[in-house]
Amino acid sequence: MNESLRAVGWARSLPMSTGAKTARDWTRGHLDTLGWTSKAPATADAVLLAVSELVTNAHVHARSDAQLVLTWDTRCLHVAVHDSSPELPVAQAPSAERLGGRGMFLVDALADTLRTRPCPDGKTVIACFRIPDEKKN
Repeated sequence: MNESLRAVGWARSLPMSTGAKTARDWTRGHLDTLGWTSKAPATADAVLLAVSELVTNAHVHARSDAQLVLTWDTRCLHVAVHDSSPELPVAQAPSAERLGGRGMFLVDALADTLRTRPCPDGKTVIACFRIPDEKKN
């Protein structure tokens, strides 16, 4: 049997003047379309937190606009955030000594996979999420 991979995707540019809430609200609408907010609410919440952290990192640490792309390939929701900084993020363990710096640690803990790709014009961070039923396959 020849199974071809099908995917659906959405993209949104998020200038520095927009906040993480804009990214979360936009993402929630697409998670609703996929049915994730009703059939996998904990995973949907994890996706929303990851989107918030990744877009915040692009705006605050990279001092860059963010390009957010969601791609659902029936196995995994790929959440990709691109910014213009070539500096790759580093997950830091929580510390009582600093207020920030936990974003990548959280995203790594929430996502099924996390990777960073350097690009000629910056970097893209990609977190993949599977709904619980698909994790068994």
